[in-house]
Amino acid sequence: MTVIDLGVPSLGPAEPAPTSGPLVDTFGRIATDLRVSLTDRCNLRCTYCMPAEGLDWLPGEQLLRPDELTRLLRIAVTRLGITNVRFTGGEPLVAKHLEDVVAATAALRPRPEIMLTTNGIGLDKRAAKLTRAGLDRINVSLDTVDAARFAHITRRDRLHDVLAGLEAAKAAGLSPVKVNAVLDPITGLDDAVALLRFCLDHGYQLRIIEQMPLDAGHAWTRGETIAADDVLAALRRHFELRPDAAPRGSAPAQLWEVDGGRGKVGIIASVSHAFCSACDRTRLTADGQVRNCLFARQETDLRTLMRGGADDAVLEAAWRAAMWAKAAGHGINDPGFVQPDRPMSAIGG
Repeated sequence: MTVIDLGVPSLGPAEPAPTSGPLVDTFGRIATDLRVSLTDRCNLRCTYCMPAEGLDWLPGEQLLRPDELTRLLRIAVTRLGITNVRFTGGEPLVAKHLEDVVAATAALRPRPEIMLTTNGIGLDKRAAKLTRAGLDRINVSLDTVDAARFAHITRRDRLHDVLAGLEAAKAAGLSPVKVNAVLDPITGLDDAVALLRFCLDHGYQLRIIEQMPLDAGHAWTRGETIAADDVLAALRRHFELRPDAAPRGSAPAQLWEVDGGRGKVGIIASVSHAFCSACDRTRLTADGQVRNCLFARQETDLRTLMRGGADDAVLEAAWRAAMWAKAAGHGINDPGFVQPDRPMSAIGG
């Protein structure tokens, strides 16, 4: 049985995708980092992500079952060369089977590094369990340490829960705990300074991420977001920043040493200084779709293949074909750029 037999369209260029070896695209980039969305649901309503009333969540029967997800993770690690797995959402802590999935991933050989990106709500009760299950590292989303601004951005008064989650993650040994921040267009530069002070004081590592066109309302406007260069200029008024000496490699964040080694801060300039040429990511949505780019307009449906009886070789071939067709870049800065239909909460961070 072939991929074509099972109805998967031929998306790649004339040359067929390799049948073995690393998960490569036609530009020679090798994907070793898998982002796995466990759910599209979230318990916050961040203004840059979704409307106040939320979204129409995926029906339960469309989501991957734990056994289906575990099977795809095994294929990714043992057949496609994935070495890093990051679980995302929506909000992954909403997924009741999170610890079981982490444990199943930790049992794979060769064992991948296992990471989690979360908004931190409920993390104080689960950080230790996740560590025991095999979680290695964690990123917690936090856009401001001002309670009123937090409530405005997220439409929820839950800053205290996030701070408790950060403390629990550090206590559980998930160090270095990283903090992800998407800055508000109005208060963001002040928030960046306060966030860096907070992270330095608590031993966390701050990552500031440029806001990307992935909102549910498709209202993103470049002129209403804060660019990386503006963030650096604001931070330099309060801190001494020097480029980190370690090679960046495929990491999305450009790192800076703060105040002579007191800590580090990362800037992820996905829009203004795109790093697509070094991208090493492949993505799996909660409903079993492979995406070769965060901004891809096409997906490859592994869930339907599995439920139709496809064996591991067919699933592997479909995944390879999807990545083989990856574009040179996300195209945000192209005149004809079209935002993907799915918002960030449905794709996975």
